[in-house]
Amino acid sequence: MSQSEIQKRSSDSAQELGDETFMSATELRNYMVETVMAKASKDAGSDQAEKAREELIKSLLQPVIVTPEKIAEVKRRVFGQLRTAAGKGDKEVLVMRFPNGLCTDKGRALNNLEKGWPSTLIGRPLQAFEFWRDHLQPEGYGLKAMIVDWPQGLPGDIGFFLTWGDAKR
Repeated sequence: MSQSEIQKRSSDSAQELGDETFMSATELRNYMVETVMAKASKDAGSDQAEKAREELIKSLLQPVIVTPEKIAEVKRRVFGQLRTAAGKGDKEVLVMRFPNGLCTDKGRALNNLEKGWPSTLIGRPLQAFEFWRDHLQPEGYGLKAMIVDWPQGLPGDIGFFLTWGDAKR
């Protein structure tokens, strides 16, 4: 795949991700593939990965307008993901992955399991946490948040996992 194709797909992927409160599995896979492909490219890999990351952060900083219709839409989407995961016997599902730049401390408090870690969230990750707290936690769902990759030994992307059963944290 040429560098221009990677750039276009990365840009398209960042735009798609910017339009959703939670990422679909396809969007998450696209983001991961684009990042891995860009990193693998020796010519401008780190530049492409960093550009995709910056575009994603910029789009995820823009809040979603919360309406009753938007809440119902997100619930439908999330419950669909939950049903699919539960049907496979899973007790958790990744519903959002985002760069640690969407935490004011780059994920330090979350990584150290500090009690107030949610106060470090900004943008859509904060909205996703509030959605869980207000709409899903009362229904018995847990939220597990953790660093999901460690580029060069440093905290990277953060994942939000909805949990049920024994997987609550």
